[in-house]
Amino acid sequence: MSTPHTTDFTVSETWLDSFGHVNNARYLEIFEQARWNWLVAGGIDSGLIRSTGIGPVILELTLRFRKELLPRQQFRIHSWCESYRKKILIIQQELRLLDAQGASDELAAEIRLTAGLMDLAERKLIDPPPEWQAGMGVEWEA
Repeated sequence: MSTPHTTDFTVSETWLDSFGHVNNARYLEIFEQARWNWLVAGGIDSGLIRSTGIGPVILELTLRFRKELLPRQQFRIHSWCESYRKKILIIQQELRLLDAQGASDELAAEIRLTAGLMDLAERKLIDPPPEWQAGMGVEWEA
């Protein structure tokens, strides 16, 4: 398991649906932004993806909603790689509400992703290059 990366957010009014809480589709965008922040912090950005022709792909996901998000609430997403075996990554992310002291507290949503790295020219999954292993803080298991 890799060390969790964290990203803080504040619920924007533009994220709200007609019920006054964050729309379910927006959660996917928020979790994706947190994953990009994690990759960029590890030295993996869109420039590297374009130059190497290698990029992440989502194969499956499960999203669980635990508590609604309301306007201006602050929250933190914790992102980590549970395992990286053969050509498959298991990524876990938790969205936790921040308490008055700024500590991540109550679990509001979680997502579990099965993903891989794709050779964008060959259109197939590949073993992770060293820069991806280092950038995500994981060790690959053959």
